[in-house]
Amino acid sequence: MSISPLELFFTFIGGLGIFLYGIKQMGDGLQAAAGDRLREILNRMTQTPIRGIFAGMIVTILIQSSSGTTVITIGLVSAGFITLRQAIGVIMGANIGTTVTAFIIGLNIGDYGLPVLALGSFMLFFFNKPVINNLGRVFFGFGALFFGLDLMGNGVKPLADLPWFTDLMLQMSDSSFLGLAVGLILTLIVQSSSATIAILQNFYLNDLVDLNAALPVLLGDNIGTTITAILAALVGSLAAKRAAAVHVIFNVIGAIIFMVLMPLFIWYVGTLESVLHLNKPMTIAFAHASYNIINTLIQLPFIGVLAWIVTKIVPGRDLSEDYKPNLLDPNLMKQSPQLAIQSAQTEIQNLSSLVSDTFSDLKEYVETGNSKTYRRVIEKVQLTENIQESIRKYLMRMNDFENRRQADSENLAALLEITRLLTKASHLTGDFAEKYHKKNESDLLLSEDAKLGIETLMHHIERILRLTSESIDIYNPSGLEEVIQLGNQSNRIENKLRQDHVERLNTGACSPDSGAMYAELISDLERIGYNARNISETILYTTRETLPDEFIVYD
Repeated sequence: MSISPLELFFTFIGGLGIFLYGIKQMGDGLQAAAGDRLREILNRMTQTPIRGIFAGMIVTILIQSSSGTTVITIGLVSAGFITLRQAIGVIMGANIGTTVTAFIIGLNIGDYGLPVLALGSFMLFFFNKPVINNLGRVFFGFGALFFGLDLMGNGVKPLADLPWFTDLMLQMSDSSFLGLAVGLILTLIVQSSSATIAILQNFYLNDLVDLNAALPVLLGDNIGTTITAILAALVGSLAAKRAAAVHVIFNVIGAIIFMVLMPLFIWYVGTLESVLHLNKPMTIAFAHASYNIINTLIQLPFIGVLAWIVTKIVPGRDLSEDYKPNLLDPNLMKQSPQLAIQSAQTEIQNLSSLVSDTFSDLKEYVETGNSKTYRRVIEKVQLTENIQESIRKYLMRMNDFENRRQADSENLAALLEITRLLTKASHLTGDFAEKYHKKNESDLLLSEDAKLGIETLMHHIERILRLTSESIDIYNPSGLEEVIQLGNQSNRIENKLRQDHVERLNTGACSPDSGAMYAELISDLERIGYNARNISETILYTTRETLPDEFIVYD
């Protein structure tokens, strides 16, 4: 009985969908089992390019997605957790790690796909323990991967009898650039190089393509997979755009090198196939791994050059470089605790400037509604989180040393509290930005009086934050009384705004929904002001045993 072309297409596309879902479930299960350790691996194992490569490999093997690893890396670069040079090593490792999926497919255990899928389903539905559920997702994904692969194979086998398809494959054998374009376009559509490599393995298994046609397609797949990183970076920071650019440049350079050496590459893969007696899917897996490993070895010595190139292609000043802590020297802790405390204070002053600058950007966003300004606010909030973590860890390590004076202990406690308050003010700034952005994206409208009230209070708090930033000095607490006085004035402004708000609600000038939003925004601003005031009081009373009753820590 003949099968219609539409039925073949549905079989193939359905198999592709199950395959992609299987990869996602397997990756999600592994990622859930690993928890926050994935980011920790990338954060801690990137001190050198070699370690970065291994970190990229490990994370990609765990989540089964080089694009996913690259997106996580872009997020870490944006937040200032890792540098661009460190990210390049991770991206190289991600390209190697993604070849594991092709090797799994090459194991030729497709007959066990459905039983493994069933086992995963039972573990998901009949057990409540998270560990077993996560393992069930891995098994379910593993089985779905092979089941989908089998369906794709059934869908492509009849293509060998179609004259137009065989003509296209012959053209691809004669033109490497056509194969490169096919691989690139297919991966751009599917957005998964693992899926397109799996399709290629199926084609090669069913003698639909030879190595002359298959290997250029493989190179195109590796270029096409960069689309996910590009999309993730479009709304990201300057550092994120540079990391995405590195991903593209790295894969394009590799493709160019191997296109020039294509006859040698074809001979090499053919020799591997015959000498190691590889099955056809495993041959493609070895070709994929060889390409990525050799490409990494070639470009590894030029990481600095790649970083320099992308800074020219994507020019601009990186925020993380402007505010990166440079004075937290661990050697000072033992040699000179007082100097170490002063160095930490300098970094806290820089952190305070960042928080103040972020709030000024927030004020600009409220006034203009510019989406780029909003993204800059969010980027700076993320950067603040990274910097405060470095400062906090440094201060906590200092706290473990016993060769401190009593005054040093008090100063350490004060600096830790100031860091906490600055971080809280930054979080509240981010919360306000997200709420206001949500308001702008929705139909909620604030009255002109409400907008004017917010802008008035923001102008006042901007001044408080700026003065706080200029006055942080635990050794010379001068000028902080003015901050406290301004904090008291802001209380009166807030009370007046709340009274006016109630009157607008009573007269119907403001809707209940927009009124609730306005109340939340005012509350966030109020708490930012309180945190700034508390910083000043922490410095003023750092040597006292007790703080006055008016000292308010606003959580």
